[in-house]
Amino acid sequence: MTTTAAAGTALPDGFVVRLRADLVRADRGRLLVGGSPVRVVRLSSQARRLLAGGRLTVDGPATAALARRLLDGNLADPVLDGCAVPLADLTVVVPVRDRPEQLDRCLAALVPLQVVVVDDASYDPVAVARVARRRGARVIALSRNRGPAGARNAGLDQVRTPLVAFVDSDVEVDASALLDLARHCADPLVALVGPRVVGRVAGRVVGRVVGRPDRRPRWFERYDAVASSLDLGRVGGRVLPGAAIGWLPSACLVGRTESLRADDGDGRGVDGFEDAWRVAEDVDLVWRLTDAGHVVRYDPAVEAHHDVRPSVRTWLGRKFVYGTGGADLAARHGDKVAPAVLSVPVALGAAAVLQRRWWSVPVAAVVVAATTRSVRRRLPEGEDSTAVAARLAARGLGWGIRQESALLLRHWWPAAAVATVLSRSARRAVLTAVAVDLAVFLRDRPGIDPATALAARRLDDLAYGAGLWWGALRRRSPRCLAIRWTRRR
Repeated sequence: MTTTAAAGTALPDGFVVRLRADLVRADRGRLLVGGSPVRVVRLSSQARRLLAGGRLTVDGPATAALARRLLDGNLADPVLDGCAVPLADLTVVVPVRDRPEQLDRCLAALVPLQVVVVDDASYDPVAVARVARRRGARVIALSRNRGPAGARNAGLDQVRTPLVAFVDSDVEVDASALLDLARHCADPLVALVGPRVVGRVAGRVVGRVVGRPDRRPRWFERYDAVASSLDLGRVGGRVLPGAAIGWLPSACLVGRTESLRADDGDGRGVDGFEDAWRVAEDVDLVWRLTDAGHVVRYDPAVEAHHDVRPSVRTWLGRKFVYGTGGADLAARHGDKVAPAVLSVPVALGAAAVLQRRWWSVPVAAVVVAATTRSVRRRLPEGEDSTAVAARLAARGLGWGIRQESALLLRHWWPAAAVATVLSRSARRAVLTAVAVDLAVFLRDRPGIDPATALAARRLDDLAYGAGLWWGALRRRSPRCLAIRWTRRR
């Protein structure tokens, strides 16, 4: 099976999906609980037979529809071992402004793929052109600086292959990894896919600095290598606003060329990146693609390495810039950019836990019980329905606590800082949020000592939150700071 042979939008015969390992099976296998956002699916007897081994091979319209439903709900992942992508089907676009040494390393890893280097008005274009020629890449020189989004679009205009990859000049990913990502396009609805982007210090993911064996990575470099903003974690799946993975970084992407162009023939093209945006252009592209009915996927089994920032100033400065993009996203995409999605009961239960008072546990227990009852009424009948509902209710409260902790420490910290001066309850909630955030971080991002994690997390949150508020003030709209309230979990 190749990525360019499928026609239409149905999954082709021979396409294989595998149920995710983190699913909860209940009622003797009749119920599947999981996905992102979390959902419950009741399987028919025929579907249970087809999925008896945890895998499903498409062999007609019925199995194609079932596989699509499982993929769309993040209940299953594609198995792409039987897919293949010819080298000639993929062109790589590398936007760059100066950085000849990083560019050389980037291009060396991409051999033997076709590469278009877009020089975004470098101060030393001769050095960029020299590196590109040595590595066999074609160069497009822009007369004015358009930013990464505009440079990628200029390169996209020159692509004549069915698939295109975008790789930033400070990223190292080899040709085989990009071809592995391109296999996702065997699903005709997939328009874009991204790898896990792992931070590295001067050519190493961890350890000593290459070329400087006498120097260990500095504290902020160690933190950024473990907790890069571009690293979306170890769990893949479909990318959707409101899902566990809601966006992809543009540092490394592979896409279907026609889907990224406005003249794609079916009216669903998105005309590339937003040319004028200098930040959040990747989030915007993903959301426009999903709005147009395309599928975007994240595959952490494939890794790309991104250089961490070389100084505290550039590290925190970039965090601030990332935050400023929230207001522009809110103006275009509304409450998709909401920093938290909560129901009123879960919000009250989480707030009670953060207070750490004598009444916190009883309030949380009442919220879990009420949510369990509400969820139970909506579940299909089954012998394990109450246990499943209780598990979902407890998970919802836990997620609510994490969201409210992030609000206090990251998105709303200017308001929270004022509140801590005026209120003992606010101080207690913030201290609890710090403990929750640190515990979750150390669990999910092992490899860094707690003291460094604590200090770096707080600086990270301060910089990003300041940028978020600055963007809101600049736009004169608090929409990017507003919670999205939902009646159901």
